[in-house]
Amino acid sequence: MDNINQKSQTIRWGIIGCGNVTEIKSGPAYQKTKGFELVAVMRRDAEKSADYAQRHGVQKYYTDADSLINDPEIDAIYIATPPDFHKYYGLKVAQAGKPCCIEKPMAPTYEDSLVIYNAFKEKDIPLFVAYYRRSLPRFNQVRKWLDANEVGEIRHISWHLSKPASAVDLSGNYNWRTDSKIAKGGYFDDLASHGLDLFVHLLGEIKDVSGFSTNQQGLYSANDAITACWIHESGITGTGSWNFGCSEQEDHVEIIGSKGKIEFTVFDEKPIRLTNEQGQIELSIKHPENVQLHHVENMREHLLGNKEHPSIGKSGLHTSWIMDKIIRNI
Repeated sequence: MDNINQKSQTIRWGIIGCGNVTEIKSGPAYQKTKGFELVAVMRRDAEKSADYAQRHGVQKYYTDADSLINDPEIDAIYIATPPDFHKYYGLKVAQAGKPCCIEKPMAPTYEDSLVIYNAFKEKDIPLFVAYYRRSLPRFNQVRKWLDANEVGEIRHISWHLSKPASAVDLSGNYNWRTDSKIAKGGYFDDLASHGLDLFVHLLGEIKDVSGFSTNQQGLYSANDAITACWIHESGITGTGSWNFGCSEQEDHVEIIGSKGKIEFTVFDEKPIRLTNEQGQIELSIKHPENVQLHHVENMREHLLGNKEHPSIGKSGLHTSWIMDKIIRNI
């Protein structure tokens, strides 16, 4: 941290796992953020690693993560691999003493997430988790409505997310997102973590949660149908249902207050809606082209000591605990 502050002109980043998520969502954000530079990428496939570097104008590429992590010209690491490798690489980055951003979820289990969190905490190294919705203007507006007491005292939040089985699901071809060894909850782990983490950001930490999960379709090893209920520290109650074998896609969140309600989607860019005693307001707020841009910009502010990032190791760990409680892993 001190070394980064001393050379605050540029913080040089390396990416481990330059797959699809880094093509548009995240990778370019490290190049567009003032004071950040993406200097190296790593992928085990040499041809794909070289291709990514060439297309994105990155000067160095590796096929070995240790070489990237220990490169003295790299100040910080972004781990963008599937979740089952997060702990393996995270502990190596912590050992190297470099700040790190880990893709969500933080790890496949709360137990692994706790190991990662403690490794960075013990060395007092910044750790971020890529729950970028905490930084998006769309959801910042929802928070402004809540802070302004536009719907009165918050009573309850509910979320339903569903989609039909995809062509990949029906084909039986391998997909790590539905491999129970990597993600016991399947798409729930990949998608629901975004919303549940956002709800904690908006309404505060959850003190108790329980759920049920099952595999209704038998298309893959992970569970595909999950329900949950929870209560926030503030006393706000919550319910959620996630099903990945329904006839149509649906994404709907409703925050109910004593004087109105707020409705929005977690993944779609449909208008956010406020309904209260004064009437109804709908706002369309688009995401940036590189959806992690504000998340990455906020990491810059955190590393320079200007303000705390909204998605750090501690909050990512709490989300992992929530997820594991829902699928009864703990």
